[in-house]
Formats: sequence, structure tokens, C-alpha cells
Amino acid sequence: MVIIRAEIQTDVDSVRVVNDAAFPTEVEGKLVDALRKSGKDVISLVAESEGRVVGHILFSPLSVEIGSKKGLGLAPVAVLPSFQSKGIGSNLIKAGLEAAKDRGYDFVVLLGEPEYYQRFGFEKASSFGLGNEYGVDEPFMALALRPGGLEGISGIVKYESEFGTFRA
Repeated sequence: MVIIRAEIQTDVDSVRVVNDAAFPTEVEGKLVDALRKSGKDVISLVAESEGRVVGHILFSPLSVEIGSKKGLGLAPVAVLPSFQSKGIGSNLIKAGLEAAKDRGYDFVVLLGEPEYYQRFGFEKASSFGLGNEYGVDEPFMALALRPGGLEGISGIVKYESEFGTFRA
């Protein structure tokens, strides 16, 4: 059985192991550590199986050029390779989106595989007048967490400075 819960201090090393195992470089693990250290880990959840952390998701603040809605960036989401394709990543995403909504956020953006994230309701962010610092279109996606959550905002979405520090 897998449970989704908030990350606690004793999870830090395990979260790093999950991120390092799930991605081909240590960029995501270093990014999570840096966001946590600077207090920008707004929502950080883990998936736990039999007392072992097997998955992790993090949401951090972001800003948009025009508009005052509250948004978060989803990145990264990671699951240990031996636990992938079991719905753990999906459960982390659903729980994270619900937590963001409960905390009063209006929208979430991410860079990811459109085919995967569309199942959660994410759409191409440029459809809402949103661009990004990385110059990509199709994989930059947005999701309104409440009706009107993406209305009245536009321009370039800015992630926290840590994202620029740890680009692959």
C-alpha cells in the first residue's frame, strides 16, 4: 500500500535518492534541495510504501508578467524506477493539485510531456497567453485550479531563480 503525505525533515535524504534515481542527471535532486533550503518548497509531498519513500513531488512559487493570480510551478515529480507505472506519480500529482487548490492557488504550470499531463486537465499554456523563459511551447502546460483561474493573466511565467541555476 502506498500513502501520500507531506514531506518531513527525515525524508530529505530519501527524496534526494528518489530524484537522483528517477532522472538521468542530479539536476532535479539539486533543484529540490535548493528550493527547500531557500524556503520555496510550497508543497512537497512524498509517496511512502512500507515505510520507504518511493516518490516525491514539489510545487514552488512563480510569477506572471500581467495579472495577480496566485500560481505554482510543478517540478519535479519523481518515482523510483522499480515503482514506476503503478499510478504513484499520478497519485502524487492529484494530491499535489488538491493541496494547491486547498491553499488558495489559482493555477499550476509545468514543463512536461503533453500526452501524460493532459489526463490531469493540463493544456498548452500559450492557449491562455502564457509563455516561458525556456522558449518551448507544446510541453509548457497550465491548469486552472478553480473557475477563472487562468483569466486575466498573460506574459512570461517566471520560475524561481534556482531553476536557472540547475538547468541540465
